[in-house]
Amino acid sequence: MRKAELVNIISEKTGVPKVDVLVSMETFFNEIKDTLSSGENVYIRGFGSFIIKKRAKKIGRHIKKNVSLEIPEHYIPAFKPAKIFVDQVKDSVSSLPKENSV
Repeated sequence: MRKAELVNIISEKTGVPKVDVLVSMETFFNEIKDTLSSGENVYIRGFGSFIIKKRAKKIGRHIKKNVSLEIPEHYIPAFKPAKIFVDQVKDSVSSLPKENSV
């Protein structure tokens, strides 16, 4: 599902104009980004947490030049779903018919 499809679904279910839904979604995404950029995590009960993860310093390898290089420690954004969210996905996906694998 893409953002445009999500906007359409929310607009149909709530009766709110698509433009207003899009503005709300963009504002939500920007607030999440700004909050994480400032070093704070975002917790949404029943949905999950947008958190900052620290990646330790490590040695990487440039394969074409066959040279070792040091990758400094850095921080990345991550999403950790709530237990309720994970359970709901597990239950609904496990009830879907299985595809035949070749």
